[in-house]
Amino acid sequence: MAYNLVIVGYGGMGSYHGKLLQEVPNINVHGTFDISEERRTASVSDGYKAYESLSAVLADAAVDFVLVATPNDVHKEIAISALNAKKHVICEKPVTICSDDLIEIMETAKCNDRAFIVHQNRRWDEDFLTMKKVYDEKMIGDVFHIESRVQGANGIPGDWRHLKANGGGMLLDWGVHLLDQLLFMVDSKIASVYANLSYILGDEVDDGFQALITFESGITSLIEVGTTNFIQLPRWYTKGTNGTAVIEDWNLNGKIVTQNLEENVEAPKPIKAGQGLTKTMAPPSEKAVSISVLPQIEKTMQSFYENVVAVVDGKAEPIVKNEEVLRVLQLIETIFESAERNEVIKDFDRVRKYSTIYNR
Repeated sequence: MAYNLVIVGYGGMGSYHGKLLQEVPNINVHGTFDISEERRTASVSDGYKAYESLSAVLADAAVDFVLVATPNDVHKEIAISALNAKKHVICEKPVTICSDDLIEIMETAKCNDRAFIVHQNRRWDEDFLTMKKVYDEKMIGDVFHIESRVQGANGIPGDWRHLKANGGGMLLDWGVHLLDQLLFMVDSKIASVYANLSYILGDEVDDGFQALITFESGITSLIEVGTTNFIQLPRWYTKGTNGTAVIEDWNLNGKIVTQNLEENVEAPKPIKAGQGLTKTMAPPSEKAVSISVLPQIEKTMQSFYENVVAVVDGKAEPIVKNEEVLRVLQLIETIFESAERNEVIKDFDRVRKYSTIYNR
C-alpha cells in the first residue's frame, strides 16, 4: 500500500527528507507546509503542493502521514494535532524538549491507534554499525570502555539552535544521536551519570558537553560533543580485554589492534620518555600485537522508511521504539541535572519514570 505524506517544516531537514523520500516506493510526498512564505515557495519550486496552514493539512483526508521537521519546541503541538486528526506521524529529533511531553504524545498515538516514530536516523550510520559489530562480535574481547564524539570548530549552527526556548544547544542537537547509538549498542542498565556542559561561545545554550556514563555491566563510556575543536579526536575509541578499535572519522579511517596471546612473545623494551625511562608506556614489540582493518558491514536491518511502512502495514516492529527514545530523552535530562549540580547521578534506570505500555 502507498501512503501520502506531508512535510511540516520545509527547512534544511524538511527538504532533506523530501530528497530521501523520492527513493521510497511506498511513500509519496503529497505536499508541504511551512509558516515561511519563502519556504512554501521553495517547496513549490521543488515540485510539491504547498499548504497554506497546518489545519488544511490535517483536514485533508488524502494525507496519511505528517512528518514534523520544525524547531524542537513545537514538535509536541504539531504531533498531537496530527495524531488526533488520525494521521501517522514521523518526528525529527529531539522529539520533544522534555520527557513528559513525549509521554503525552505516546499516549495520544495509542488512543488514536496511529504510529508515532522518531527519526533517529544515525542508528544507520556506517561508523556506528562498524563499531557495533566490533562490540557485538567481541573482536577486541569484552568491551569495557567506549568513547564516542563529534567535534567541529564552527560554533552552533543556524538561528533557533542558539535559543533555549526553541530547544537549542548541542546536547539536544548532537547528544541525542550519540546517546541513542550508545544505548542501542550496550544492553545494560545505567549505574551512574556525570556530565559537564560548555558555554565557551557565550550562548544561553550549551555549545558542547562531556558525559561519563557507567553501566551496571561495568562498561564505561565517554560521550563528547564540541563546536570549538580545531583539532578533532577520533570519532570512536573503544577498548576491550584483548585490544583496541579506533574509527577516526565518518570516512571509516581506522584500525583494530589486538594482543597476540601466544607464549614467548618478546617483552617491550624500555624507551626514553622525556627525562626518564618507561617500560609501562613503551610500544609493544612487533610480534606482541596484530593490526587489522575494520570489518565490513552488511545490511542487517530495514532502512528507516522501509521500517516505517512495514510498521503501519502491521508487518514489523519499529526499529526505533518509543520507549528507547524516552529513555534517551530522560538520560539527557539527567545529564543536564548532573552538570547543573556538579554531581554524579546514580541508579538512573532504577528511578526514572518509564512504562512499556505506550509502545506501538
